[in-house]
Order: sequence, then structure tokens, then C-alpha cells
Amino acid sequence: MLSYRHAFHAGNHADVLKHFVLVELLRYFNRKDKPWWYIDTHAGAGCYALESEQAGKTAEFASGIGRLWQRDDLPAQMRPYLDALAQFNGHGRLTFYPGSPAIAMTQLREQDRMRLFELHPADAALLGQTFAHDGDRVLVRKADGFAGLRSLLPPPTRRVVVLIDPPYEVKDDYRRVVDTVADAMKRFPGGTYVVWYPMLARTEARQLPGRLAGLGAESWLDVRLAVSKPSRDGFGMFGSGLYIVNPPWILPEILEAAMPWLARNLGEDGNGAFDLEHHIE
Repeated sequence: MLSYRHAFHAGNHADVLKHFVLVELLRYFNRKDKPWWYIDTHAGAGCYALESEQAGKTAEFASGIGRLWQRDDLPAQMRPYLDALAQFNGHGRLTFYPGSPAIAMTQLREQDRMRLFELHPADAALLGQTFAHDGDRVLVRKADGFAGLRSLLPPPTRRVVVLIDPPYEVKDDYRRVVDTVADAMKRFPGGTYVVWYPMLARTEARQLPGRLAGLGAESWLDVRLAVSKPSRDGFGMFGSGLYIVNPPWILPEILEAAMPWLARNLGEDGNGAFDLEHHIE
């Protein structure tokens, strides 16, 4: 299925969690001069105009990044993420929201590389246009990112962050996520693998974190942000999470400081909550 377009959801609560953590991961990798690779299996269009018809149709950004933009009480841990967003929004107006590849680009150095996969033909074309002038460091492929990841592991550098962020429109996405992470851990055990997942009532969504935990990574972290209570009819996403294999040792401390504030400010009617579990060798 190729009906999913992230433009309808850009800047929502799930993007806030995902991109806040992504910035912190790459900032940690930048502590050393050695190059790193960023691989995105479902890269989307790259950047999104919040005043577009697509973004305006759902206006999910209003209850996500819109609640955080230009706040003067941000936790210090969230400032780098907001600074990254500011690079796309001049004069204090929030008009663009960068997707994961554009967020990663804010941390990219001359020696680092990005490899981006997107299967949707329209979004793949937009993604290629976004990074048309960065061909020496960024490679865009219109391809299935689940399969494409295999061809890149192990990478030339021993430092890699992989974001696996499918739309989960079909049940098979849940199986493919687990199979892809299992295969990646065999091909390159030292990689940092980040899986975004939705919090839904459906069985596959509820079981996914446990299935990922069952892969047996020695170091892992699971963080979840709920912004509302599950609906009585069982429909709709009420939060999201990130399961990370081989997270930086400093990440739990960063999340413990910032997640209570995020939960309070992104939760609906006082129903914001978070969970954080980790085991880091």
C-alpha cells in the first residue's frame, strides 16, 4: 500500500518524540570526529509546509510542535531539538516542519553520510529534490527500505544510526520490522537501531515492543509517550514509542529529565503520560 503521506501528520506528538530523540542520538555521535552514517528506511518527503492543504487538513502539528514552539520554559534537554527546527523557520514563525532526514541533516558534518529510502513515488521525488544539492553526502533511493537496509550493512564506518519508521498501514509492517531488526543485528551487531511504533489498541501494535525485546539485545531502551486515553471503540493512535537497540549510555538521563514536561504539555485533558525502560551494558 502506498496511500500513506506523512504530510498529513507532520509535527504531531509522535514527530516531537521521535525527532527530539534523533537529535540527541546524533549529537552524541558528534562527540567524536569519526564519521557516522544515518540510514532512514521510510524517509518520506524530507520537509513539510505546515500551511499546505495536506498539513492543514488535519492540523496535527497544532497539538504537537505547535504547543512547544517559542516556549520560554523548555527543559534544557529539548533546546537542541527546537534549535534544529529554527533552522527551517525564520522570523519566529512556524511554517515548515522538517522530516527525519532533514532533522538528521542539521547534525551532519562533512565526513558523515546519509542513505535514504522512500517507496512512495511522489514523496521519493520530493525527497530527491530536497537533497539534490547534497549528492556527495546524501544518497536517495526510491526503494523498499526494509530490503534496502540489508544492502548497507555492515557500513564502511563502524558507527551508524538506523531509523525504521514505517506507516504500519498493513499488518505485515509489524512482522517486517521485527525481521529487519533481527537481520540487522546479525549483519552489524554494533549499530544503533531506532524503531518508531504507534500506540494502538490493535494486537500487533501492543505486541511489537515485546517482540523487539525478545530479539535479545544486550543494550536497549524503550520510551513511550501517551497523549490521551485509548478510545472506547479501540480506534485511533493515543501515543507512540521508540525502541532503541544500542542506545547511548547518556540517553536515559536525558529522557528522565525531559519526558515529564513533554507528557504534561502534549497530553490532552491531563492524560499525558510516559514510560521509560532500559538496560544498557
